[in-house]
Amino acid sequence: MFDGLLSFGQAVTGFLTPTTLALALGATLVGLLMGAMPGLSATLAITLLTTLTLKLDPAVAILILICAYNGAIYGGSRTAILLNIPGTAANAAACLDGYALARKGEAGRAMGIATAGSVLGSLFGMLCLALFTPLLGEFALSFGAYEFFWLALLGVVMSGNVVTADPIKGWLAGALGLFVACIGQEGLYAYPRFSFGNTDLAGGFQLIPVLVGAFGFSEILTIMAERGTRPKIMSFDTALPRIVDVLRHWKTILRSGTIGVWVGILPGVGEDMAAWTSYATAKRLSRKPEEYGNGSVEGLMAAETGDNASVPGALIPALALAIPGSAPSAVLLAAMIIHGIQPGPMLMVNNPDFIYQVVATVLIATIGILFFGLFFIRPLLLVLRVPRTILMPIIFVLCTVGAYSLSSRLFDVWVMLGFGTLAFLMRRNGYPIAPFVLGIVLGDILDKSLRRALTLSDGDMTPFFTRPISAILALLVIYTFMSNIPAVGRAAAWVKTRLGKPGARPGAV
Repeated sequence: MFDGLLSFGQAVTGFLTPTTLALALGATLVGLLMGAMPGLSATLAITLLTTLTLKLDPAVAILILICAYNGAIYGGSRTAILLNIPGTAANAAACLDGYALARKGEAGRAMGIATAGSVLGSLFGMLCLALFTPLLGEFALSFGAYEFFWLALLGVVMSGNVVTADPIKGWLAGALGLFVACIGQEGLYAYPRFSFGNTDLAGGFQLIPVLVGAFGFSEILTIMAERGTRPKIMSFDTALPRIVDVLRHWKTILRSGTIGVWVGILPGVGEDMAAWTSYATAKRLSRKPEEYGNGSVEGLMAAETGDNASVPGALIPALALAIPGSAPSAVLLAAMIIHGIQPGPMLMVNNPDFIYQVVATVLIATIGILFFGLFFIRPLLLVLRVPRTILMPIIFVLCTVGAYSLSSRLFDVWVMLGFGTLAFLMRRNGYPIAPFVLGIVLGDILDKSLRRALTLSDGDMTPFFTRPISAILALLVIYTFMSNIPAVGRAAAWVKTRLGKPGARPGAV
């Protein structure tokens, strides 16, 4: 415990230089602005900034990316409250009560509540990140190739199951991502797969061009396909949070923070699910549920606490298991690998101080959103007046430069354009992007783990199901699949009905 506090103190002290703090505040501001602009996202902010931090020190680069991550999730609450348009998907729940408060003339109070909830949720998640990441990392040291195969597969399956109403589409998107990850030379013997003699394809697809295309260029195509007018910003009073609003709802803050961290840990679920789950739980346990949707302070506090607590929550499995908890953390995981940091169980052995650097980074990012949330509200909202015809070409140039800058290959630009178009078509047809990206990120882990496990067992499949942890993970994967098959669901309901009849015997079914 003392060693952890010492490492955390050293990490914070190491970041307290004028240049580093300026970069942190600048990244938070960029994330806040991109989060506040409807249609953009935290994932896009991290993706674009990753390409601009390739030459920086790894610790400073990750600081910039996490600050942008936090800032974007917080920034989306501005437009949710003032315009009833969530800046990011994570802020959709904040529209219900935030905009209702704004219509009552309490927009400033609503933004103060959102700021307080975001800061407290982020601090609660930071504490969980510091406590649970080392413990999970030590537990993960007992994992072998068998366990990591099932863990990677479980991440893709759970992501496809949760992020869309149709699990089949989510699983197909995840399977497509796994296939894309297999293109190029395989990891053990460098045998080219699906390259068709093309030297560029033999090298595989680099993560950054794929991610820039999937989250950057596809966002541009999506926004340009929708016609929208310049929003009219609602006036507001002071945005300073009221102490009484915080003290009165301390139970809601703790409960929503816990839910946010837990949902963040689940692979591929994301901040929007954390916000909705926190909101629904608070409404169910509230003494005044009829106020929800009509300007409930508690509802807005729950939503904004939950989504910001899930940000450090998503970093826990990313650091300890190399399994990202959300789409933005998947991009962040890729950025860590590019900067020479290998997340996973061995991180606690090879680079234990890095975990506390990430914890210190979350603290600095939280201070950044508090600073901008209290003192820079009016200037920040001016960005909403920028026409899309000016904004989108700028973002397209950044996407192109970012894809090209990694290896100075024109092929990467075509990769960005191709995967951006593919992601756009997937969105238009109801296929989620998060499982697709998670499949690409986890595909290398799944492929290498499967091949190593079969090499160790001399081709025998039984250790995948006989080792204790591997068996538990396998059962979770099978249960997740089976529980979402309609025929299985109908059969289970029929059995439950038969067993529930008076005089029915289990053997009679």
